[in-house]
Amino acid sequence: MPSRRGRTKLQRKTRRSRKGLKRKKTERNKGTTPKFPIHV
Repeated sequence: MPSRRGRTKLQRKTRRSRKGLKRKKTERNKGTTPKFPIHV
């Protein structure tokens, strides 16, 4: 059985690594070029 401290550290680490994942995913999907009125 893992120690409570180790488990907490792992949970914190995963939480930290997941922060902004959704935003990054959408940015990766959309690209960085802004929408110009001509193309819309």
